[in-house]
Amino acid sequence: MQTLILGSSSPFRAELLAKLHLNFLTASPDIDESPKPNETPDQLVRRLAESKARKIAEQYPDSLIIGSDQVAVLNGQVMGKPGNHLKAIEQLSAASGNTVTFMTGLALFNAATGNMQSDVDYFEVVFRTLSAEQIEFYLTTEQPYQCAGSFKSEGFGISLFKELRGRDPNSLVGLPLIRLIELLANENIDVLVSSPLRASY
Repeated sequence: MQTLILGSSSPFRAELLAKLHLNFLTASPDIDESPKPNETPDQLVRRLAESKARKIAEQYPDSLIIGSDQVAVLNGQVMGKPGNHLKAIEQLSAASGNTVTFMTGLALFNAATGNMQSDVDYFEVVFRTLSAEQIEFYLTTEQPYQCAGSFKSEGFGISLFKELRGRDPNSLVGLPLIRLIELLANENIDVLVSSPLRASY
């Protein structure tokens, strides 16, 4: 049985994958995440998810590797990580009363066979109309300066939202499990059947 590798250093993605009760290792891929000229956001996240999986395969050549990448898009523009308080205020002020689309690239690469499966999952977040005071309070409380869009949906960020729209709420955190289960099934791994990949709890 192949080793399952999550190609991410994110504790949130690891926590999500653990929901499937599978044994897995984590490894952090080091790749250039710069967009290519004229590359759309969904093309970008699919390419990066695949690139991360292929990069991990260099270290784990016989493994089954999960790659993932995500961007937040508002009015056609990618919202990156703010990095500081002032930029975060700008981002949340722009998102206030608007809809932000999260595009999550997902790849499952069988390094032993060379089979690559990939997809993009879309999830929409409708923001409440936020006052400057509310934005300031949220940012001071959670300080989400390393999070795309300036919020943590898995934390206090839920207070910013009016509505969530999508197939899989896990996608918003960065790993669309419903689609991943389908990709694993294509590799003859059924998460609802006992297997050597099953974690013991």
